[in-house]
Amino acid sequence: MSAYAEADSRAVITVQFTVRPGQGRPSGFDLGDIHVTGDLGTAQSAGHSPDQGMMIYLSVVQLLDGLGTFLRSSAKSYAFTGVDTSFGLVFRRAKDGLSVATKDGLIARTTTPELAAAIASAAEALSRALPPEDAASSDYQDALSAFRPLASEDRA
Repeated sequence: MSAYAEADSRAVITVQFTVRPGQGRPSGFDLGDIHVTGDLGTAQSAGHSPDQGMMIYLSVVQLLDGLGTFLRSSAKSYAFTGVDTSFGLVFRRAKDGLSVATKDGLIARTTTPELAAAIASAAEALSRALPPEDAASSDYQDALSAFRPLASEDRA
């Protein structure tokens, strides 16, 4: 479940949302991880002590809602922290686009359309595993539908 976005030779960002194995039937409350790779580094919620896994479906809804609001506004930054975790990402406006970072440092410099496309594609891929009858499914689909237009804006 990876999403790749490429603007030019300097702006490349990949985003992946995964569900941890062994949790039984898929549920909106499943634990999972976020993995982001950019031109300046990598950040992931997996492999930390203490554990930084999160309720992945609820976290992606929160990310889509919060990041969408940020990208449509003139706010200078947006700090995301997943549900039931300490893992987070910070998105900031820069003169020539956006930066994506964690508390440990910068991951990527990218553009709004490239970031939105990477996030939307990863969210689309994750959505295929969530049963439509699950309680979290309608919130997930609503957040994804509201976010999609940001990913389909002209990427020229």
